[in-house]
Amino acid sequence: MWPSSRLRDVADAVRPPTRLVDWSLLALVVVEAASGLRSFTVGSPSGWPLFWLHRIVGLTIVALLGFKLARVRHRLTDRSRWRPTTALSVATLVAAVGALATGIAWVLGLDARLWLWTLLSVHVGFGLVLVPLVAAHLATRFRLPRRRDFHRRRTTLKYAALLLGGAVVYRAQEVANDVLETPGADRRFTGSQPRQGDGNSAFPVTSWVADDPDPIDPGEWSLAVRGAVETPLSLAYDEVVVDGEALSEREALLDCTSGWYTVQRWRGIRVGDLLDAAGVDEGARFVRFVSVTGYRWSLPVEEARDALLATHVADEGLSHGHGGPMRLVAPGRRGFQWVKWVERVEVRRRDDPAQWLATLVSGFE
Repeated sequence: MWPSSRLRDVADAVRPPTRLVDWSLLALVVVEAASGLRSFTVGSPSGWPLFWLHRIVGLTIVALLGFKLARVRHRLTDRSRWRPTTALSVATLVAAVGALATGIAWVLGLDARLWLWTLLSVHVGFGLVLVPLVAAHLATRFRLPRRRDFHRRRTTLKYAALLLGGAVVYRAQEVANDVLETPGADRRFTGSQPRQGDGNSAFPVTSWVADDPDPIDPGEWSLAVRGAVETPLSLAYDEVVVDGEALSEREALLDCTSGWYTVQRWRGIRVGDLLDAAGVDEGARFVRFVSVTGYRWSLPVEEARDALLATHVADEGLSHGHGGPMRLVAPGRRGFQWVKWVERVEVRRRDDPAQWLATLVSGFE
């Protein structure tokens, strides 16, 4: 165990100038929010650096928050020094500690639910709230850094040491999880924890924002294929599922942004077969999958050809909660991009940037 004086020496060696601490916290919180949101769209293992960045920056924030608290603790604990802005400071601290604590707990394998949300979802909520809180807090005591705060070599070394320390701590955590065989050792590179088993009961029912339609009668449902195609199609359920059997099958990993993943055998119809039957126009570049709720997502044509429109998982017809009668299976994409309750496939010449808005407002009456 290092003596406290030694720890203070180390802290003093890596502590940035006081004014830079506040601005650094804002910058790193913005990086955390941006990388966290971007990670929602990354499902391929090649995207692991983004997740490492997110975790290392988070651990660096722990150090900077420690420096900040060491400096202002007396203003928080001494009631006579409270100001009108103290409530904002406390709210910012609660959000910061909440984001860091839930993130660290999730990495260590804690799998708890708080009402409808997983611990990872709570972590995301704290992180999104933290950005405006830190900005508002900084505005209440706005002080620009001075030139002497930017001693180039010394400041660069301090921040390099902080980031390197975050990387070392994170890697040590991974080794500890493996050696101790904690639940955190089973996480995917995205942080998602495994859900074992086959079929509908093997993985949770989740919905993105407000998507929660009434159950759909397969006998009254149909799939439309239209847009930049030579022959628009309309297929009834019994044209996709013949004698209770779907036409195509593939194994694929579903990685949900709420923090779990599952590997299942999906059965349905290949999107490539649908496109071949409809005849794709030469200028088509994207395929948009639209839910009965208006929720939608697009894939490039070549990627879409390899996707599946599933009616079954394992040997069971898809339950309503899992997107029945038909959902998109898009390997390498995150769960919110696997559109549920698909009723239209639209071939397009252009991408659909408004799909992001649709994911937030679909399902609201």
